[in-house]
Amino acid sequence: MKYLSKIILSALLISMLVVACKKEGALPYYSSGNAPVLTASKSAVAATPADSDNVVVTLLWTNPVYANDATTTKYVIEVDSTGRNFAKSVSMTLTGTRTKALTGRELNGILLGFGFNFNVSYGIDIRVTSSYANNNDLKVSNTVKIDATPYKVPPKVVLPTTGRLFIIGAATDHGWNNDAGLAPTQEFAQLDETTFTGVFYLTSGQEYLILPVNNGDWSHKYAIANKFLAGASDAGKFDYDISDNFPAPSTTGWYKVTIDFQRGVYAVAPFTGSQLPTDLFMVGDATPASWSNPTTGSTVQALTRMNSCVWEMPSIAITGGKEFLVLPVAGAWSNKYSVANKSLPGLSGGGDFGYNFNDNFPGPTVSGNYKFQFNFATAKFKPTKL
Repeated sequence: MKYLSKIILSALLISMLVVACKKEGALPYYSSGNAPVLTASKSAVAATPADSDNVVVTLLWTNPVYANDATTTKYVIEVDSTGRNFAKSVSMTLTGTRTKALTGRELNGILLGFGFNFNVSYGIDIRVTSSYANNNDLKVSNTVKIDATPYKVPPKVVLPTTGRLFIIGAATDHGWNNDAGLAPTQEFAQLDETTFTGVFYLTSGQEYLILPVNNGDWSHKYAIANKFLAGASDAGKFDYDISDNFPAPSTTGWYKVTIDFQRGVYAVAPFTGSQLPTDLFMVGDATPASWSNPTTGSTVQALTRMNSCVWEMPSIAITGGKEFLVLPVAGAWSNKYSVANKSLPGLSGGGDFGYNFNDNFPGPTVSGNYKFQFNFATAKFKPTKL
């Protein structure tokens, strides 16, 4: 009996060994897919607000021919400003479809997100990356370039009906005093229809608000939702008549504050431009007083401070083809505001200036009465013929 059991056990072991050693057929091989080929229905798009819900451009691409059910293939569309190599791209993910119709609103939102200006044409690059659903076997398409023009949309935050903007609060030199005599140093300059900027001395650990009026009226304000958010002292979103004050930066000093009503965002950055003067005077052979630089008297050609960062000469008679300087102290030549290179083409019509640069300003080429503006936030000057 024992002998029979050994025979049965040996036969069983041999059969198991034969089964275990049986060679399976070759595993299936899935070839790699192909890079999709992308095309666009248009090479230039200039949509209007009426096109918000209409398709303005359609993207199509070829099948990458993966070894799967095509309805599970993943596609990622990337859009970026031309020349950035998709470093700051906006992406859209689709599954199983090889076309994307962009409405005017979708495309316009992408363009404005890049900081593009209204009604200006910009190049954008588009590409598609395909893969299996688990992101395996990534295949990148060709890049298609489109010239696209963003259209104007209503600003996210309502603009001040006064057309003016003021900073107020313990973080500022003026404190919380919102009287009708608020100094120009507390007012923003308007750069364009929806953007204001100003240069202010801000005290750390304090707060401020932004107001549309300076006559003691506290009924309306521009503020933020949560002053305790990380980074709120540097940048963020703001709105009309919401709860919290703006927190000042962590370090006391001069700051450039920019308020963007179009996008509903603000930015606070250390001011690195030319030091702000208390007063400003114009001298030069382009002006009636020529190079005379008295400390007082009728020939002192003083500019008017309009706000925290802009000085203006409302009207002055200019002799064409001559030069001038702008001085912070009447009668003194130790410091000046000037230009780096007066020979730059077109500089007589406006451009960059700075503190104690080498060259005189080139005056307008045509004689006449001019208004001059000097913006220290942008470091730009501009003559306008009256």
